Amino acid sequence: MADNYFDAIVIGSGISGGWAAKELTEKGLKVLMLERGQNIEHIKDYVNANKDPWEFPHRGRPTQQMIKDHPVLKRDYVLNEFNVDWWVNEQESPYTEIKRFDWFRGYHVGGRSLLWGRQSYRWSDFDFEANAKDGIAIDWPVRYKEIAPWYDYVEKFAGISGNRDGLPQLPDGQFMPPMEMTCVEKDVAARIKDHYKGARNMIIGRTANITVPHEGRTNCQYRNKCWLGCPFGAYFSTQSATLPAAQKTGNLTLRPWSIVTKILYDKDTKKATGVEVLDAQNNQTYEYKSKIIFLNASTLNSAWVLMNSATDIWPDGLGSSSGELGHNLMDHHLGVGASGIVDGYEDKYIYGRRANGIYIPRYRNLFGDKRDYLRGFGYQGGGSREGWSRNIPELSIGAAFKEALTEPGTWTMGIGGFGEILPYHENKVTLDKNRKDKWGLPVLAIDCELKENELKMRKDMLNDAVEMLEAAGVKNVQGWDGDGTPGRGIHEMGTARMGNDPKTSVLNKYNQVWDAKNVFVTDGSFMVSASCVNPSLTYMAFTARAANYAVDELKKGNI
Repeated sequence: MADNYFDAIVIGSGISGGWAAKELTEKGLKVLMLERGQNIEHIKDYVNANKDPWEFPHRGRPTQQMIKDHPVLKRDYVLNEFNVDWWVNEQESPYTEIKRFDWFRGYHVGGRSLLWGRQSYRWSDFDFEANAKDGIAIDWPVRYKEIAPWYDYVEKFAGISGNRDGLPQLPDGQFMPPMEMTCVEKDVAARIKDHYKGARNMIIGRTANITVPHEGRTNCQYRNKCWLGCPFGAYFSTQSATLPAAQKTGNLTLRPWSIVTKILYDKDTKKATGVEVLDAQNNQTYEYKSKIIFLNASTLNSAWVLMNSATDIWPDGLGSSSGELGHNLMDHHLGVGASGIVDGYEDKYIYGRRANGIYIPRYRNLFGDKRDYLRGFGYQGGGSREGWSRNIPELSIGAAFKEALTEPGTWTMGIGGFGEILPYHENKVTLDKNRKDKWGLPVLAIDCELKENELKMRKDMLNDAVEMLEAAGVKNVQGWDGDGTPGRGIHEMGTARMGNDPKTSVLNKYNQVWDAKNVFVTDGSFMVSASCVNPSLTYMAFTARAANYAVDELKKGNI
């Protein structure tokens, strides 16, 4: 096999790209995985994973230079001294905000699979049927029954801990033993369930942190340092799970520092022939050929690759024949919730540093509930005791102050909402050809905003949070409605949606580009709507399903 020819090329190495590489290599294909950023090797390159906060010069806080260098990242908690090198260099890779959009990116092997929140939930038919029911955008081309076996498949390999709660809006899965709620969380959960007669439920989060040894990975050690890389492999990432599986086959070639600038298209065969790559270190251009291509560069970058792959046939990009490429951008809106203090339980404490929280599944616009907006929201949060960093007004310095901080503080309980954003055609990305990145490539322009439906929903997200905590006996409850700017959920979705009709969608039901049948897009860009749950598990399931379909079609000679 020539050095530049492979059976399959996978563009991107994050959650979905890692899954694509695993599935394709295990099915016998020779695969080239291209990553635009640096390589990060499992364990060896988790250089801060075993450091304590006091080992960092600024105790983890961002420096003035970091704030200057990261004008977008500084908008939220994600900018810190612990892992700043794992976030994109914004000076080298800028973007244009037609409307404000907080785009938090990780350009390295593993992508945001090293940085994600790990909450892992299945969709239900309430989600897959929502667009059709509401007359919004287009219908999903699949239903839960078709995806359920693939949820089973990816959960068993990834390792999802959780409880089987029997909730129709949040289907149960193939779970490892759940993490335990704190005593306060258990009591608050019981009071919420009782007060709302079972219509609202607080459950332990379903998380991609394993609780028993699995696939050569060690169970979670309750260190809560996941964002530094886990030397135990206790949470699912490309490095801990899918990459080792792909490498084990001997069929994978990994090439970091490889910016895919375009997918090459043959108008006679109506198929892609390969990709053009710009080496991010030496600025040389290379071509790689393959039978099939999986595009997994993350939602917005995958849209960029498709749009930058324009030809005389498709002047707006590969996959643009429907006019939907780049449109229907979604995220989850957050920054709204409530918190308070919980009396009692002074003789109780938490176990370790649990890398997980509680979850309150959606209950609005379900089971007879009807609001003046569409869709709904869930909450994430937790209850724990304040630590040494709390402020004690009566004490300020000296031995008494230090002595007080050796004792655990007050129990607190807080929840924050994650709301669904509808798939508006006018929320979109385009190429800004007047602005270039470090490599002379056009950058993305993002035009996205919350609309009336989301703003109405946020009122319920705030009021319900306060009401639930007060009903559960939490004291001094304070609500907040902060920054709901799109992008902050770090759950970008849409821009290359799937569908049943090539006139209204970019992909078919198997994530296959209508205009190039050997190109598959299985990251968040294929999403037709957003639900209100964390989407990564759904990306995994659709990626495994698409890879299976692609190999079958390849064997049949159809692509």
